[in-house]
Amino acid sequence: MGFAIAIDGPSGVGKSTAARILAEKLGFVYIDTGAMFRGLAVYFLDNGTDINDEKSVCDAVADVIEEIRYIDGEQHVLVNGEDVTGRLRTGDVSRAASVTSQYQPVRRKLLELQRRMAESTDVIMDGRDIGTVVLPDARLKIFMTAQPEVQAERRYLQLKETGKLGDETLESILADIKERDYRDSHRENAPLRKAEDAVELDTSLLSIDQVLDAVMKLLEEKKNA
Repeated sequence: MGFAIAIDGPSGVGKSTAARILAEKLGFVYIDTGAMFRGLAVYFLDNGTDINDEKSVCDAVADVIEEIRYIDGEQHVLVNGEDVTGRLRTGDVSRAASVTSQYQPVRRKLLELQRRMAESTDVIMDGRDIGTVVLPDARLKIFMTAQPEVQAERRYLQLKETGKLGDETLESILADIKERDYRDSHRENAPLRKAEDAVELDTSLLSIDQVLDAVMKLLEEKKNA
């Protein structure tokens, strides 16, 4: 395995933004694992799969072939040959991904792909169980957190700026985030939690530049250790 940086944490803490910028700066490959689960969620929704029925989801996931491609430096998610990247950040897909990602066959489907991508190159991978399950031997592990109200505001602004804000309000997004974080932290399979050797970074009061500076400092310390 190349040099791997694992960044875990709930949504809206800045982990994906930081990971993407750092990967470009360092010449690493950025892998957004959350997008991979969202890609499967798109498939389930399109095919009328009952996402609350584990057997239905597990039966359906057997028919999915997911690929990750990089186009102009951006990660694209292809599901059975269809590029679904533009649909990954809607509220329905986010909620469906949170529900279906708790099922073991769904996680197993993507685990091998995620590990294989990290075998031969330097990667920055972000998600919810990277440091604990996917890449337990990652050289640097960071667990990012933020106050729920900050998470919701960031999510709201992201949806608004990308034109994907539907009927959601700041209050409904906050409620969704609290529900998702609770579900992700209490699920049986690969729950969201801080790895024992991870460094916790609260981004509530930090700008993205300050987050990047903090991670770069941790990276230099790790390389010099």
